Amino acid sequence: MPASSPLRAWWKRRPPTAGAAVMATGIVSVGLQLAGYEALSLFALAMASVAWLALAVDFAVGLLRQRRRWVAEARTPGALTAVAATAVLGTRFSALGRQGLAEVLLALCAVLWPVLLFLVVRHWHRRMPGAVFLCCVATQGLAVLAATLAAADATAWLAHAALVLFWLGLVLYGFALAHFDVRQVIEGPGDQWIAGGALAISALAGAKLISADSARLYLWDDDNLGVLRDTTIVLLVLDLTCYVVLLTAEVARPRLRFDVRRWATVFPMGMTATATLSVAAALGILWLERPGRVLVWISVAVWLTVAAGAVRSARAGFRAAR
Repeated sequence: MPASSPLRAWWKRRPPTAGAAVMATGIVSVGLQLAGYEALSLFALAMASVAWLALAVDFAVGLLRQRRRWVAEARTPGALTAVAATAVLGTRFSALGRQGLAEVLLALCAVLWPVLLFLVVRHWHRRMPGAVFLCCVATQGLAVLAATLAAADATAWLAHAALVLFWLGLVLYGFALAHFDVRQVIEGPGDQWIAGGALAISALAGAKLISADSARLYLWDDDNLGVLRDTTIVLLVLDLTCYVVLLTAEVARPRLRFDVRRWATVFPMGMTATATLSVAAALGILWLERPGRVLVWISVAVWLTVAAGAVRSARAGFRAAR
């Protein structure tokens, strides 16, 4: 590709949070699969996988050839989308029975997560945007994938590791909340929704931990299982409440111009749908299935809207780069 090509110029201008597009598409795929729409789910998975590969190549090239730029981007909260997106894809591949591939993605997450988390957290400051909650999202994404594989492979130690990550993710949510600029609820360009998405993926992690238990593993006694159930329900209630608050803020103060951070709106919406359906299955709360399916289609509609905006923005970027 020529150094001055419009495609290269457009690609260089993308922000570190571009990985949220993979997260959003991947979780929509998971939600569609849980709702029973396998063909649409696989189509979304294919798109997410292609985007993940492109970003992975750029990540590796930046690390090897553009170290200064890589370190600068790795210090921003958006860098953690690399972990979260990889974990989401691993979870979907595990549902397809591709446990080997999911295990490779889990190993990759386990390598990236502590490095990126350390770089990001040490550069936190006051009044941060919604991306600050990615510390929780990445940690809980790792917990979700570990718990999913623990259930698939009947591996007890992996489930216990996922439990540690689950509680750590909740602690990180508290720290992130202390640094979050609450004004972003009204003013944010899209990533303020991650405040709710972090609660949703935490509820999903709880549901996966509960589902991982079986007669073969016997992971949790009655007391631990009760705590997990209660915590998961509280997290889902908080997530749905946050969803309503953020949606109300969007209606009260519309922000209709496209921003790449709108992918960080799609992800929490899709994650809320997925968490609702997963909690319904794990805890036997069957009446949650219908609202979960409605939320899936809302996330699909928002995904299509944001994708259309991304295409228009890319075309404008190509024209400007010529």
